[in-house]
Amino acid sequence: MKSACFFLLLFFFLATGINAQDEIMKDANVESDLPYYQIPPYPETYTAGTVAARLIDGLGFRYYWATEGLRPEDLQFRPNEAARTTEETLDHIYELSILIVNAPQHEPNQRTQENTAFTFEQKRRQTLANFKTASDLLKASEDKDMAGHNLIFQRGNETSEYPFWNLINGPIADALWHVGQVVSFRRSSGNPFNPKVSVFSGKVRD
Repeated sequence: MKSACFFLLLFFFLATGINAQDEIMKDANVESDLPYYQIPPYPETYTAGTVAARLIDGLGFRYYWATEGLRPEDLQFRPNEAARTTEETLDHIYELSILIVNAPQHEPNQRTQENTAFTFEQKRRQTLANFKTASDLLKASEDKDMAGHNLIFQRGNETSEYPFWNLINGPIADALWHVGQVVSFRRSSGNPFNPKVSVFSGKVRD
């Protein structure tokens, strides 16, 4: 009798675990209201703006899935005492997203501490929104507009400007670098990147 009860309980727990895993996989295949659940269709023409926008779209897609399903313990993970935590790395990516979206808006960048008041979900949503806005503005830009999309820094009465080239090899490349760190960190904290996500196709495999 005891043996029969044991196997019934074992079957119950196994079935529950399977169902829970099924639910997780279902959730991974339900499109989010956030941008970059999958990469947008590529533009019909090659221009300076559409190529730059596609680079940001790739960044947005990677960021979406690097941050999808992060747990509190993942956010607090750091590989060593000298390194940033995952959450601190996401703070930095958020700051980079502001630089990225401000350039095609011709907005100067000023030091701010507003991100410290954001929750993780709010920060994630705003970072993705910044990437999407920047991409949309660049797609609508003509080649002649690109020279005006400068990276502008304002410190008091002093303003310094850098060409769009610096935005590519600076904040955009830096954000891609740090998204890769988030993927590495979450693997180390026991919550790896969804294997169904294809960064080549920009979609989630069935």
